[in-house]
Amino acid sequence: MSAGPLSRAPLAEEVTVRLRESIVSGEWPLQQRIPSEPELMERLGVSRGTLREAIKALAHAGMLEVRRGDGTYVRATSEISGTARRAYREYDDEDVLQVRFALDTQAARLAARLADDGAVAALREMLARRRRAWEDGDLAAWIAADWDFHQAVAAASGNPLLHELYSSFGDVFHGTKMAQRLRDGFDGCLPAGHEDLADAIAAGDEDAAAATVNVNLAYCLQWMPPRQA
Repeated sequence: MSAGPLSRAPLAEEVTVRLRESIVSGEWPLQQRIPSEPELMERLGVSRGTLREAIKALAHAGMLEVRRGDGTYVRATSEISGTARRAYREYDDEDVLQVRFALDTQAARLAARLADDGAVAALREMLARRRRAWEDGDLAAWIAADWDFHQAVAAASGNPLLHELYSSFGDVFHGTKMAQRLRDGFDGCLPAGHEDLADAIAAGDEDAAAATVNVNLAYCLQWMPPRQA
């Protein structure tokens, strides 16, 4: 956040923009607490009421979370991911996974059309990390490598909006909702949707890319907890 108070009458909209800039730029990292109210009031030259109105707006957008007695934390880096993060809590895991069928298959098709050799090499390196982590029993490293791979496929689609939408699934599928991976029998190195997908992307085969994604997600669907009545 740039130093000094706002140059004209402090409006909540202006403060909101300034706070948002600090989040998007990474000055305030995800899951970290933002500066205290007194510090922000002094830095921005605004009243407590104006500051709280701006924080409330960003909290409503899902970018901030106000925890009474503890402070305010960054929960998302954009309104899209913030809104998605809040919405996912209101739906069953199966509903969210069905949305991923649409996003993953389109990302795979576009990546097969557009990805260059460098992108394919990066995907294969992530898959190697993923396999090593699974074989070593390092669940945290496996989760990170697996999500890095899927995000890289979305990035290789060449569509920044699709990539941002896809990234909004991070907390859902590679955070608290990864419990199904811990169950005995789950194959953490399933080639479908992973090595097979990298091969299809390298070959520029859009249909094969989409097909192997569907096989992987159908497998994941089998490991979802039963839908709540």
